Amino acid sequence: MTIAVAVSGGVDSLLCLALLREEGEDVLAVHGRFQDQDAAGPSLADLCASLGVPYLELDLRREFEERVVRPFVRAYLAGETPNPCAACNPGIKFGVLLDRAAERGADRLATGHYVRLENGRLLRGIDARKDQSYFLSLVPAERLERAVFPLGERTKDEVRAELARRGLTAPVPRESREICFVPGDDYRAFLEGRGEPLPDGGPVLLEDGRVLGRHRGLWRHTQGQRRGLGLSWPEPLYVLDKDPGRNALVVGPRASLESPGCLLRGVNRLVPLTHWPEVVLVQTRYRQKARSGLWEETGDGLRLRFLEPQGRPTPGQIGALYTPEGAVLAGGVIAG
Repeated sequence: MTIAVAVSGGVDSLLCLALLREEGEDVLAVHGRFQDQDAAGPSLADLCASLGVPYLELDLRREFEERVVRPFVRAYLAGETPNPCAACNPGIKFGVLLDRAAERGADRLATGHYVRLENGRLLRGIDARKDQSYFLSLVPAERLERAVFPLGERTKDEVRAELARRGLTAPVPRESREICFVPGDDYRAFLEGRGEPLPDGGPVLLEDGRVLGRHRGLWRHTQGQRRGLGLSWPEPLYVLDKDPGRNALVVGPRASLESPGCLLRGVNRLVPLTHWPEVVLVQTRYRQKARSGLWEETGDGLRLRFLEPQGRPTPGQIGALYTPEGAVLAGGVIAG
């Protein structure tokens, strides 16, 4: 069996490669080139050669543009706040990259995600600070069956220590904390630089319809935002919703941010509904503690009702459902 290891140049994927090679696995290092600027490629090729590991670089710039970047832009222009990392995993890493690696004889794909697979179930990684199961909740079950996650039982500190013990240095040691294709994490400047027509501004409304001012484009705002609204009001105001139909930005006090539930569309079920508990844990943001909720299957997705106070979910983000033990039940895109 040949295991393709998706190598980015970072510490996580490098340790995955080293661990699997030491275990005697037949490994193939695969680097996906997603953007024009890619400094990791040449260094990775040299590193893999020094380890005696075959190296394959795949030019996936066109696929990345079509499956990740363009949907990201369309979602913002439609009034949503998309999650490109969650889209990249099913569409690129466990999509086209896995398929291309399979064409070269690979049976499975290993990545540096901090998650676990046990008896076919996707579970949170041991390191709660780095757990990435939320971002993998949209990957279909048949794709996860071909996945290998060597870091699920390790912490980030252990990964760095194990690399140092082996005398290995990652070509890209700094960990990225932003959207990889958006320079400086400034998505507004990125959208403006695309050269595409951007929607004009419109009214800023309270929930009762009173007009407080005007915004300069819904795409400039996201739910929960407080700063940069340019409004004068007796108490702090937050973005509650974006109404593309009226091109209106709806704002209100902090108390109005709480939500009774949400709807998920495009649901990816990793566990049959017959095996779901009545009460599940719901996570609607990456850096958020999952909270209890009830679920109901509807004609257009899953309707969730929160049992604990929770901030208003953001349309376009991901809603992931878990068991109390940390197994992922499903993931879907928040529709409202």
